[in-house]
Amino acid sequence: MAISADLVRPALGWLVAKATGPGSLVRHLAHARDPDGFARLRALCDADPHVSSVANSHTRHHAAEILAAKGGLLTDVTVGDVLELLDVELDTLASVSGDAAVFYRLLRTAGVFGPDAPATLREIRGTAGPRTPEELIDRYRLFCRPVRDLRVDYLRERQPSLDYSSMESLACASGARFWRDLEIHHPGIDSLHLPDEVAAAWKQRLRTKHKTISAETGDKVTVDVPRLNYRECLIPIRAFYLDLAQWAVDDPGRWAQWAVPCPIKEEEVNRRKLQRHRKSRMDARTRERLPVLPTLVRAVNEHRKAADALLQAARQTRPGEPFTAAGQTLIRSATRHAAVAGKVWADDRGTGKRRDLELEEDHAFRAWAIVEVPRATGVRAEELLELSHHSFVQYRLPTTDEIVPLLQILPSKTDEERLLLVSPELADVLSTVIHRVRDHTGKIPLITSYDWQECVWLATIAAAVPTPVRRGAPQD
Repeated sequence: MAISADLVRPALGWLVAKATGPGSLVRHLAHARDPDGFARLRALCDADPHVSSVANSHTRHHAAEILAAKGGLLTDVTVGDVLELLDVELDTLASVSGDAAVFYRLLRTAGVFGPDAPATLREIRGTAGPRTPEELIDRYRLFCRPVRDLRVDYLRERQPSLDYSSMESLACASGARFWRDLEIHHPGIDSLHLPDEVAAAWKQRLRTKHKTISAETGDKVTVDVPRLNYRECLIPIRAFYLDLAQWAVDDPGRWAQWAVPCPIKEEEVNRRKLQRHRKSRMDARTRERLPVLPTLVRAVNEHRKAADALLQAARQTRPGEPFTAAGQTLIRSATRHAAVAGKVWADDRGTGKRRDLELEEDHAFRAWAIVEVPRATGVRAEELLELSHHSFVQYRLPTTDEIVPLLQILPSKTDEERLLLVSPELADVLSTVIHRVRDHTGKIPLITSYDWQECVWLATIAAAVPTPVRRGAPQD
């Protein structure tokens, strides 16, 4: 009663440690402190088909904990209060509630945070932003402080002309593959002027990399394999030395002490032969995989239909009863708590596992879309990720007045915008995707996407192709 009357404000750590019963805390605060706020929050939980009864209870309890510790009403809760609660949970319980994202989303939907708050908790806590040059270099724990500072200054000078992924690659090449390797094999090294034998040994080590494989006995063993992009690893180091030499002429007071002969000769970075070999490997890979493309297309389509058949059959079956679809016999699971709307679980007696049929159907549909769209357009993974509802444009032929559907591809690797003619097969795929992502009002929902290359959240756009593909770093 003292807490609900705001006479006592206990610490969040005390509340998180379950010093007071969760049901009684919510009940007292909802009755005495903010009945309208808790009633509105409960109504949102009850109306949201993706909030289970457990998440409903946890959401109201989290709100009660913040009000008990901070005072005020539900409308006074800030994003910082939520983050503080999650940090206290992590420190006290060594974990964060699995319903934290739901709690944040419901408070934002209720208008507690205001319209400028990030749309999801993941935008705040789930992804790291771009690292500074200091953070990029310090990941490799360089011992020589002057050389470490030089690397940071060099990255800072190059930063205006590079995107973030190039910055990361440059930091990895100069920090990890070059200087960190030298410090490991030549402790105490503090000069960029490398003796011939040191430079030769470093290049020899760079030619191979460690790879873990499975031996005939089934054990995991580590072996050395040739590094395919060996010359690409030499190029940034050579550019580093040449840049320092050029900058020493322009600003000798700052760079002249680091201007030393480059240990990498021009002929060592000649990539003409390497590019021919790479083109040969790419062509061989295409010749090898192209004949099985129809098999892949047929497999993902059959998998999508089978997953959909299982889901539809399960939805028509009562919990505890068996059902058969797509050649499989499963038992509709009887969940302990009120299940989230749309979630359908089934027990597989053959494997003894419980399967989330809605999730399986969703993954099967996404796999089908990921295969079909690039097959019909030739777009890259990055371009596929950037497709949205606004990528579809129309062009009216001046001669026949016929409307031609086009797909607008944003600039990526080629830095050129493209317009692709939408074929009937592609139109069928895209219309299926659009129909799936429409909400109950028939509108395309807005989403926020994360650029894994630049480590930034992009502007809110209309969803189109729901793809889980991530843009990865170049492989060695």
